Amino acid sequence: MCVFRPAQIIILLVASIGLSSCVSSKQQAARPRGPDPFYTAMYGPMPNERFPLPATDISKVDPRFLRQEVPYSTYEPPGTIVIDTPNRHLYLVQGGGTALRYGIGVGKEGLEFAGEARIGRKAEWPRWIPTSDMIAREPERYGPLAGGMEPGLTNPLGARALYLYQDGKDTLFRIHGTPEAWSIGTAVSSGCIRMLNQDVIDLFNRVPEGTRVVVIQAEPPMSAAVLPDEAPTSTAAENPLLSF
Repeated sequence: MCVFRPAQIIILLVASIGLSSCVSSKQQAARPRGPDPFYTAMYGPMPNERFPLPATDISKVDPRFLRQEVPYSTYEPPGTIVIDTPNRHLYLVQGGGTALRYGIGVGKEGLEFAGEARIGRKAEWPRWIPTSDMIAREPERYGPLAGGMEPGLTNPLGARALYLYQDGKDTLFRIHGTPEAWSIGTAVSSGCIRMLNQDVIDLFNRVPEGTRVVVIQAEPPMSAAVLPDEAPTSTAAENPLLSF
């Protein structure tokens, strides 16, 4: 018969705890790292598009720029688009003090648009033509494209474009898609608002022509003075608004 002395029991307990810690550490180390599967599915391939859209690589996109529903207090009515340029977010105001928030890329300094406008036109897989100002600024880059570029996966306007108008006139400012996921959250475009292709398709499907758009360049006005929290309020399974 084996008899364990108190000292031996203590040694066995310490060894057991140590082995348990090692197993726990190995299990944690084995967990896969990378984008949340929820968002991987949200930005997955869209094979039924006119130009089959591949999955967007979101591994280099800050998670706060991925589509999510957030608390948002504003005097703007539901259906309004609020573009918060300094914070690189576009909000589609919902009811109940919430908004759908999308990450955006914005224009370089001096090329931004501010104020209010309306969506005067919507286009799926638009054709792109550089403006005369763009050609004048960078003739070597844009001169050869003066005749325009046909729609496709490499078109700068991406899968969708929303054209902003003021007093019935085109402002030449657009909300559009981009294949350059790395540019979301930065200021690199020629003045327009760019979104991940899956996000601009989602927004396109939600808003009609005539939608009011408020573009903020500095401190938000009273109509959008209370900024949302960072945490999403629900997942796609809980909220069908996120399932497009």
